[in-house]
Amino acid sequence: MIVVKNKRCSVEKIKKEFADAIIIDVTSKAEDEFVKLSPFYPVGGIPVPGKEGVTSMSVEGIWQGLKMFRGEGTDSSCFRNNTMKGLKRTCRTHGECLGHSFEGRALGYIEARRLIYIPSYKWMLENKCADLVKKIKVMAQSRTVVLLDYDTNDDIENPGKPLSHASLIKKYILGEI
Repeated sequence: MIVVKNKRCSVEKIKKEFADAIIIDVTSKAEDEFVKLSPFYPVGGIPVPGKEGVTSMSVEGIWQGLKMFRGEGTDSSCFRNNTMKGLKRTCRTHGECLGHSFEGRALGYIEARRLIYIPSYKWMLENKCADLVKKIKVMAQSRTVVLLDYDTNDDIENPGKPLSHASLIKKYILGEI
């Protein structure tokens, strides 16, 4: 079984709910090999959806780089960022977000998740992190695996909360994406 929990949840509380759990941090703050499952981690060579021949260091670089802001457009420098820092492009800093650029048009938030974020993250899981995904899958066959993420929203259609990449790992292992 695979469960997604908020990283801010105490280990004691998780162990109380799932006594035999293997707890794996999949955020950019992880201190082991599973940090590579963070969308911020610069695995390199990830194809940018809608941009033939263009690649990005990270999934987050794609997501942030394709954001379009009024008067600013996209930012391809995000594709080259290999530091896991300085990637976020927010409305607070850049003004109104007009969507994500895809094949010359602006996508809404949910459509961008479906056509940009999920395919990019899935590509990363399959092509750059297959060994880690396999480890989690094997562990989950005999024990409960708790994936820690800052966001726990697993509903792709819910625009009210950021989508949990840990939930995408779970969905991928279960064959749901």
